[in-house]
Amino acid sequence: MYFTEDMSTPGRDERPFISGVVEGFYGRPWTMEQRTELFKREQKWGLNTYLYAPKDDYKHRMYWRDLYSPEEAEQLVALISAAEKNQVEFIYAISPGLDITFSNPREVAALKRKLDQVKGFGCRSFSLLFDDIESEMCPADKKAFSSFAHAQVAITNEVYQHLGDPKTFLFCPTDYCAAFCSPNVSQSSYLQTVGEKLLPGIDILWTGPKVVSNKISVESIEEVTAVLKRAPVIWDNIHANDYDPQRLFLGPYKDRPTELIPKLRGVLTNPNCEFYLNFVAIHTLATWCKSSAPAGGRDVKMGYSPQEALTLALSAWLQEFMSTDQPGGACRSARLRKALPDEEPMQTDGGESPYVPGPGENPLYTAEPLTLDDLNLLSDLFYLPYEHGATARIMLEELDWLKNHREAAAAQTEEWCSRAGKFDGMCEAVVQMFNRLSNAPNRSVLYDLYDYICDIKSGVGLARTYVKTLGGQDQPSAQILIDDPEPWGFRGGLSGEFQRMLPGHGNRDLFKHPPTTAVYCIRPYCSEDKAEVQKIFKEMQRGEGQSPQQPKLLSDGLSSGGTPPSPQCALVVEDDIGVCGYALALTDAKQAAGTEQRPGSETLLKDYPSLVVVQVLPRVTDPSPAKRMVTQLLSSIRTSGSRGVFCELRQSDRRMLDFYSKLGSFRHIPMDKSLPQDTVVMATKFQ
Repeated sequence: MYFTEDMSTPGRDERPFISGVVEGFYGRPWTMEQRTELFKREQKWGLNTYLYAPKDDYKHRMYWRDLYSPEEAEQLVALISAAEKNQVEFIYAISPGLDITFSNPREVAALKRKLDQVKGFGCRSFSLLFDDIESEMCPADKKAFSSFAHAQVAITNEVYQHLGDPKTFLFCPTDYCAAFCSPNVSQSSYLQTVGEKLLPGIDILWTGPKVVSNKISVESIEEVTAVLKRAPVIWDNIHANDYDPQRLFLGPYKDRPTELIPKLRGVLTNPNCEFYLNFVAIHTLATWCKSSAPAGGRDVKMGYSPQEALTLALSAWLQEFMSTDQPGGACRSARLRKALPDEEPMQTDGGESPYVPGPGENPLYTAEPLTLDDLNLLSDLFYLPYEHGATARIMLEELDWLKNHREAAAAQTEEWCSRAGKFDGMCEAVVQMFNRLSNAPNRSVLYDLYDYICDIKSGVGLARTYVKTLGGQDQPSAQILIDDPEPWGFRGGLSGEFQRMLPGHGNRDLFKHPPTTAVYCIRPYCSEDKAEVQKIFKEMQRGEGQSPQQPKLLSDGLSSGGTPPSPQCALVVEDDIGVCGYALALTDAKQAAGTEQRPGSETLLKDYPSLVVVQVLPRVTDPSPAKRMVTQLLSSIRTSGSRGVFCELRQSDRRMLDFYSKLGSFRHIPMDKSLPQDTVVMATKFQ
């Protein structure tokens, strides 16, 4: 592709279209080995440019005046040579805008001296970046220049001329996207000054409508081109993830029509911070660039499909995942050397026969190979900044529907159960994807990816447990009914909590309605509630996997309706669906103990004469209603003159065991031999 716009610089009409990668993110810079590997990939895929601009390289930005040490110089010389070897144009960028005084000749001299040093390394292309800085000039500069734009243009033109008409020279303005322009692009005095005063041989970087642009239209590029008096080079942040450590972008290059290509000077992608995770971002950009190629002096439109480009990239990436000889990857080939006569042979795995399990022993673990479907799912889960992939969107839609139709879960309707099964299958696919990725031979890719896939597996696991709990398909998790969960039971840390407190949080979520807290009503138990209490009791028995042959607990009589609760000692809780929990008590449990023939209960009943039972359905995920019912019952029991209260629980009821433990007032009591073996007794004394 070649730049053929009328606004191109005289003598430069046949300059190649700039296409490639800018290492311009905040965070740990890539290694020299990774950059060399990037050059090889760019050459293989048809890209031609690398812009060196890592924000956290000290001598690129913060300490821009400092010259490179001999060791650093040696590395840069090798890097520039590697780029040239792979036919990639190496552009060295420097960012002096944090603290430069434009009007001070010594500052300009320092900038020239630094770039002269890099030129001596063999570099022939340069860039001056003035992005992400304060626009207020110091007093000295205000006296020397009429505006910030004039100051930047003056020093840029001087440096450009000093370098002797470099092969490529890029300028990044402070207002580098439409969102930063005041009042707009066409009327921006800053851009007008840059367009009019900047020498025509200098190209200008532009990110589009926003810093991270969802879409870039032909019309928007035509508008900025008219102001800048030259076609811009797009610095594309669509795959950048340095602003959110929990996000990664593995979707295709998209929403940039190929009609842009003849109207641009070039496109550079500023991708994910993690080098090995940029295979898709760079590969699909290369496919996009090839979609309009020169033929007989005219553009031949070959078409670009983001989905097809993604499939091509993922198919190629799969081969890299399965390879063990990638740069920095695991290399498992054993290297043997012949032992000298006076030393023991080196132990290796070359001569040992493989272990074979014997009869009755565990079979050897066999890792399932990673598949293209796994990578398609991975891409869907970590798609693009403004959209989820198809599978991720379906999962969110299904979870939203299942959550909003909780009453259908209680009734076990066919539709709810079917959709819950579908959601569970999709969650299981995420788990299996995680397992196969974890076993992939290329550990370099895995290590870049691991934190992200671990996080999404955890989040999906929480959602999966919630849906199973709603449907009564599994024993309710203890995590659901407590307000002190393990750290993996909540996400986000301090940053996440700050965001949730702000009014704009979730504006880009698929489902924009804010999460709401269910409204619960606690009221006295009446005779009409008996059937609902029995229903809840039976449902929770099924959820715990209890069989009818299990010995009964004293509290079973209260829950089943066989033993009436004491006056003022029975409560139920309702939500918008109906009765969803109960709390019942006996101020004197001796009669119930006698009925169940518990001869060894006298000691327990002497210290704790009262009995309480609490149960709520799995859909009640807030522990507050149960706490309020217990508090109210304990108050009534204490008023009756009781010395203490106990409850009996089965060991399988992990949720309620955890609930009583978290209350703080109940403690475990040694088990009496007369009690069923799986019974746990907890009790509290009144002071």
